[in-house]
Amino acid sequence: MDGSTLSDLEQRILEFERSWWRYAGAKESSIKELFDLTPPRYYQLLNDLIDREDALLASPMLVKRLRRLRQARTSARSAR
Repeated sequence: MDGSTLSDLEQRILEFERSWWRYAGAKESSIKELFDLTPPRYYQLLNDLIDREDALLASPMLVKRLRRLRQARTSARSAR
């Protein structure tokens, strides 16, 4: 992620999203432990982050995947 304008926290969030399944326990527990954030706040930060061009440049495959997942969830909610 060299040359990006991402903060240390933002870089750690992207890395966690890339590899969170490696952490034991539920994702929400890991979020609290690793970031000292509530899960809703973490997801607010993540959603803002994946809309940013510097995040896309830093980790294009991950950001595109996260955007697709978000769009699928939004579409599923709209279809109800």
